[in-house]
Amino acid sequence: MRILAISLGLVSAVVLSGCMQTDGERALAGAAAGALVADATDNNVVAGAALGGAAGALCDDMGVCRNY
Repeated sequence: MRILAISLGLVSAVVLSGCMQTDGERALAGAAAGALVADATDNNVVAGAALGGAAGALCDDMGVCRNY
């Protein structure tokens, strides 16, 4: 069940990243995905959301999820 939740979170984050136009939208999607993965793996949900939000906000700057 954990693997399914993690896979679903990662797939939905990748799919939604194409729809995101601003850093704020990507941060919210990253925070949601981070919280989902942290909960599925019995880790701290707040820390997962914080890390996911930071990754989402910075992914465009790092060239990972550029919108062309």
